[in-house]
Amino acid sequence: MALADPHSNPPRKRSGTPPVSNDAVAARLAPRRTRVGRIAHAITSPYYRYRHAKFFHSLRVGLAMLVSILATTGIDIPHGIWASVTLLVVIGGLQHHGNIRKKAAERAAGTLLGAALGLALILQQNLFDSLPLTYVLMSVIAAVCAWFAIGTAGYVALLTAITMCIVAGHGDNMIDTGLWRTLNVLIGIVIALAFSFALPLHATYSWRYLLADNLRECARLYTRMMTGVPVGSDEQVAAFIRMGKRLVQLRSLMPSVAKEIDLPIARLDDIQRLHRSMLSALEMLSTGTLAHAEIREAFAHECGEETNAVRMTLLASARALRFAGAMQFRMPEEVSAETLACPPADATAQSEEDSTGAQASRKEMAPELQGPYWLAQRFTEQVERMRTLLAAAEPNWNIEGGDREQAAR
Repeated sequence: MALADPHSNPPRKRSGTPPVSNDAVAARLAPRRTRVGRIAHAITSPYYRYRHAKFFHSLRVGLAMLVSILATTGIDIPHGIWASVTLLVVIGGLQHHGNIRKKAAERAAGTLLGAALGLALILQQNLFDSLPLTYVLMSVIAAVCAWFAIGTAGYVALLTAITMCIVAGHGDNMIDTGLWRTLNVLIGIVIALAFSFALPLHATYSWRYLLADNLRECARLYTRMMTGVPVGSDEQVAAFIRMGKRLVQLRSLMPSVAKEIDLPIARLDDIQRLHRSMLSALEMLSTGTLAHAEIREAFAHECGEETNAVRMTLLASARALRFAGAMQFRMPEEVSAETLACPPADATAQSEEDSTGAQASRKEMAPELQGPYWLAQRFTEQVERMRTLLAAAEPNWNIEGGDREQAAR
């Protein structure tokens, strides 16, 4: 069930101070940033924007509202309040960068269609002078928009109905009022789109940080179980609740991530399904026979030698996801097939003999330890497959690495 240590360097003794990399030395000797530099670094830091997404979103909306007020009131445009209302409707929801272009097209389509319908209602009211007819037409348009609102075009339909009401009122607005409100709606949509691209929150960063947190938590729980350290039931339940919530959040981010990094969503789905399988295997390990202290200690004595290799692979993958821009944090190297507990079918005769010996040792293992041993093997294989999938997709999700390569060219 073993995974080799992902580091290619030869093993070092535990005693003594570990060697320091050149990047770490350069970071220590680099001059400290000024106050302005620290502020600029915090604002442009992806992790800082991820941790404070609500703050940056509220700041973006507040500045956009101020610009809309100055743009309409400053030059005395009538009915300028509707520019601010449109702005809040359009930019009020927090959007990831991968959805901005799609949402921008939907916003423009819904706004223009709603403004056209509103002006058409005003014209028919002036021609026929029948408020009941106007009310019926508005109700029919609202019903049609509600029909399409429950579906893929829901955002366009919602904006169409809202813009129609802003422009036409209840059909009793004058044509010049409708035109002014149409202009204000267009001003609001332009300002909203402009601020949508200001310091956007990339879904890729959120996906990476959430997955890194779960891998790090898996390493912590796995190490404690495999080394016989007890895990309280309340602590265990809280840990799996946290990881389950992150798993659900990762699923919702996948469409935006696929658009941002040009990666087929099927490959993201492979990572997601494997991630879910890892959590299931870890939960079965923790709630099975290893929940008993005496069995856990016996299992740690028999099968805990290779725990560090699995732990290091999980932590190295988590660090690569979290610090993708740093050269010293890379995806761990591929694990050689000879180090796996279950060798492949085309292995040599020597590996077959080793496999036979491993099977014999498993037969000698106590019956209550064979189940956890099998689960631990499956978890080890899943960790290695996760490392392989993440390493294969690294050119896509490592946005910082792509920026460095473009700058070098």
